[in-house]
Amino acid sequence: MKWSSWVDNRLQNIQSALLPWHCLLCGAPGADGMDLCPSCYSALPWNRTACLRCATPLSGSQGLVCGYCLRKPPAFDASLTPLRYQAPVDWLIQAFKFNQRLPQGRLLGQLLARYLAGQVDELPELIVPVPLHSQRLRERGYNQALELARPLARQLGLVCAPDLVRRTRATAIQSLLAARQRRQNVRGAFELLRPLSARHVAIVDDVIATGSTVGELARVLRRGGAERIEVWAVAHAIGN
Repeated sequence: MKWSSWVDNRLQNIQSALLPWHCLLCGAPGADGMDLCPSCYSALPWNRTACLRCATPLSGSQGLVCGYCLRKPPAFDASLTPLRYQAPVDWLIQAFKFNQRLPQGRLLGQLLARYLAGQVDELPELIVPVPLHSQRLRERGYNQALELARPLARQLGLVCAPDLVRRTRATAIQSLLAARQRRQNVRGAFELLRPLSARHVAIVDDVIATGSTVGELARVLRRGGAERIEVWAVAHAIGN
């Protein structure tokens, strides 16, 4: 067992003894080292059938690529997104992202890590959280993508590279824009700060909507020499 994993396990044991896990959704006792009860866990909106390329929820069979990705493949190769951005996942993400509710962020990170552990055959060489512009970082106080990526890197034994890419300008909030506006909003918004030695990279974010942000970041990494790029996110928004 890796030292970091041993430390994480010990900390979880200490916390469970001093402050037992409780479900953030219904208040019942938590289970499996998470602030989520088995009933609420089962009722989460799992993204079970989704496009292999962009993780857009599909109504058909598994193992398919959506029509949009067939017509216009994104700059990344695959997306792994365990949940759909529906209640109560949307509440968990908004509480974490905008209201500094770190327990919700910890739970979301655990759900993503457990999903990835059962899905990823070949781990990337490093993971890159989607960076925030310095202005947005001052307003929010932390980067939610980085808060997800750091424990994920520890649990999976990966290198986290938060200072590899810089956001060059303060873009408008993506959720307030239409799809075409989102693509224009992030065009040219990222800059590689040093040479990229890794060939297999995973981008980490909280939510994928149109994929514009992670797509633009993937293009920068691709130009830097990345040969395989995956997107790891907690949830995918439907109908965006």
